[in-house]
Amino acid sequence: EEEAKLQNGGFLPCPPGTAGTALEEPLRSCRLRSEAERRGGAAAGSLPPSRGPGDEAGSRAQAAPGVRTCRGRAEPPAPLGFTDVNLNSRNTYEVSRRRSAPEHLPHGGTAPAAPAPPQEPAERARRAGIAGAGSSFAEFFTRNFFTKRTKELKPAVQSAPGWKLFGKVPPRENLPKDSKIIQQEYEARTGRMYKPPPPSARRKNIEFEPLSTTALILEDRPANLPAKSVEEALRHRQEYDEMVAEAKKREIKEAHKRKKIMRERFKQEENIASAMVIWVNEILPNWEGMRATRRVRELWWQGLPPSVRGKVWSLAVGNELNITPELYEIFLSRAKERWKSFSETSSENDMEDAVASVADREASLELIKLDISRTFPSLYIFQKGGPYHDLLHSVLGAYTCYRPDVGYVQGMSFIAAVLILNLEEADAFIAFANLLNKPCQLAFFRVDHSMMLKYFAAFEVFFEENLPKLFLHFKSYSLTPDIYLIDWIFTLYSKSLPLDLACRVWDVFCRDGEEFLFRTGLGILRLYEDILLQMDFIHIAQFLTKLPEDITSEKLFSCIAAIQMQNSNKKWAQVFASLMKDNKEGDKNHSPALKS
Repeated sequence: EEEAKLQNGGFLPCPPGTAGTALEEPLRSCRLRSEAERRGGAAAGSLPPSRGPGDEAGSRAQAAPGVRTCRGRAEPPAPLGFTDVNLNSRNTYEVSRRRSAPEHLPHGGTAPAAPAPPQEPAERARRAGIAGAGSSFAEFFTRNFFTKRTKELKPAVQSAPGWKLFGKVPPRENLPKDSKIIQQEYEARTGRMYKPPPPSARRKNIEFEPLSTTALILEDRPANLPAKSVEEALRHRQEYDEMVAEAKKREIKEAHKRKKIMRERFKQEENIASAMVIWVNEILPNWEGMRATRRVRELWWQGLPPSVRGKVWSLAVGNELNITPELYEIFLSRAKERWKSFSETSSENDMEDAVASVADREASLELIKLDISRTFPSLYIFQKGGPYHDLLHSVLGAYTCYRPDVGYVQGMSFIAAVLILNLEEADAFIAFANLLNKPCQLAFFRVDHSMMLKYFAAFEVFFEENLPKLFLHFKSYSLTPDIYLIDWIFTLYSKSLPLDLACRVWDVFCRDGEEFLFRTGLGILRLYEDILLQMDFIHIAQFLTKLPEDITSEKLFSCIAAIQMQNSNKKWAQVFASLMKDNKEGDKNHSPALKS
């Protein structure tokens, strides 16, 4: 028996018989349960009519050793021993499931059986101890086999220490605080009540409160540091309120600025829409009779609507050269033949000789490919593969064959690109050829030094008249106009200014002619006069070569309007004519940079 107990976990082995077989065979265990129900029903008549919860628990404890109770049913007693657990048994899971199920639920739809008749207290305690030992051993195996069903979730406990602004603190002090709780603690500590503004006065769309300053001001110091005094807390609160108020003021100012910009943009769009109707219905049908009227000139100054801009430019520039679309096709086919011959027969040495040849300016066709890639690079429409690359290449190539005496000069690609954006291909070529035939553009693109010096001299006359302080500052550094004017005139400001602003400069240039080009240059100098007065030669040259990108049309045109193109009762044309009559040699040395 001792060896059997050791092999069976300290209990007597289950003898072969009814109880042991019942655990191995489910059908026989069910038959035993039905017999136990009949016995329980027979004993039910001797029980008292009413019982309490304690009586029911006591009746379960009075069960004989080996008797199993499942869902209120009593089963027949089994011989003493550990009969509830068998590692080879298929009913182990069923046993644990029945033991863990609620006892008030019926099994299989049958009514719960009555408990066993009451027994003596000593006998009840002895049997309860034996049953408890068996159940605990059974729970050990079921807990190992079925962990997921018996494992209980344990609440998460924050054992790691937290972090605060001034160091490491215990977890209980690291709990996040709501802003209302912080406010209440501050009011209770300082006795100062905070009255929020009325809902109507609050901004609905802007709520700003710096979190870092909140942590510095509203958080208490750790216990290892001295606490804030009342004066210090009040001072911190006042500084915090000032910071928040300043941030809100700044944000309100920016919001108003954005609203102002949007209002101006909407107003501008409305003006453009209304002006377009006037241009289409009234001015363009009667162009020759209305172009010089005061009303048309005022509309012209405000900017042309994009839908009629190309048409007005073509009419204003004119076609003195009498170029036709057929003539454009002839020179375009000639340019394509030259490109083909260059790609087939020319070498690098031949190209260098051709470019250096002044008699054959058509050789500059190869320079077009290099310059097109640098034309409005931010738009990505004129580079190779872009939608306007071939079109720009064709217009510039046709003009080079049309005017071999001029050829292609750097800067032409920007002028042709602006025309292509507003006109059809043939119309763009016609406007381009006639525009470069104007005296000012022809002098610059043919690099006529004497004519260029006359234009620079006329510009300096009005420069000194309108901006005397800046003029003397430039003179002190020997900063001549050719350093910054050549790039502006060669590209008609399309490279130096934003594209939309450059188009508006072109609008008035088509109205006023070459005079407005130099007036625009004086307007730019007036706009940045205060900045330029603080710069030296190098910084002035760099600044004027690359103007700021945030320049607006309103500011620039207000400065242009303030420039008076009149000197001693002489206008631009009169001043330039008087300079043309002066043939002194001293004028040739006016611009040393240009001479070099």
